[in-house]
Amino acid sequence: MTEQYNKPEITKKDLKKVYIRNLFGFQWGWNYESMQGLGYAYTIMPALRRLYGNNKEKMAKALKTHIGFFNTTPAMSHLIIGANIAMEEELNETDEEAVIGLKTGLMGPFAGVGDTLFIAIYRAVVFSMAAYLAQAGQVVSLIIPLIIGLAVLVVRWKFLQIGYAQGKKIAVGFASQMKVLTDAAAILGLTVVGGLIPSVITYKLELSYKMGEVTMNVQEMLDKILPGLVPLAIVGLSYWLLGKKKMNSTRLIFVLIALGMILGNLQPMLNAVGNLFN
Repeated sequence: MTEQYNKPEITKKDLKKVYIRNLFGFQWGWNYESMQGLGYAYTIMPALRRLYGNNKEKMAKALKTHIGFFNTTPAMSHLIIGANIAMEEELNETDEEAVIGLKTGLMGPFAGVGDTLFIAIYRAVVFSMAAYLAQAGQVVSLIIPLIIGLAVLVVRWKFLQIGYAQGKKIAVGFASQMKVLTDAAAILGLTVVGGLIPSVITYKLELSYKMGEVTMNVQEMLDKILPGLVPLAIVGLSYWLLGKKKMNSTRLIFVLIALGMILGNLQPMLNAVGNLFN
């Protein structure tokens, strides 16, 4: 049997505090190891204080859960944070895997949607419209970005409320199937991360070897074996190195820089070898 705890209920005031922190502090402490993890923990802190404020042990455990890796479009993070708050409120502390699974499973898909809506489309449409009106000498060009910006703030508040409401439904309606939900979220997260590898890491081996009239392009050969093989190898190497005792994200960056310098100088070496046989 799982021990149940009588937790205080989250209030609207708590959600407002979370919302304000999300607007102004979500990107604080951004780093290469956990990216928005510190900001996520800072943002959700008011809700955690309501739930675990009198128990330092549970508070520390909850913070450790939420300080982990997280990265998504800030505007879409309200939905995930709202759902996480609801799950923290409804579930007991043994279900932290469900909370982590929800975060990792949603941050990738929401980042894709959020980057398109709130960065690409939003900036292109709003600011191009304002710039066109500004060129025509229209004062309204100064007001349009402000009005749309305020509308986005309202949407982000609604996102937090929707996330909180839907999170409660998930926690209550699927309490008996939480293991299945956690596994599904983890699979979704891994699938999204795997799909992002070749689009985010675009390194290519610009190597060619010529002997006589025959020219061999290394990148073309690798693409025939498996498209995206080089980005996959870089991610695999990084993951393996991060598992080493004395390796951290900062040292890994220098390792990758050194690797890039070595690979970048392979072409002159191949040319020298080729000249020996030509």
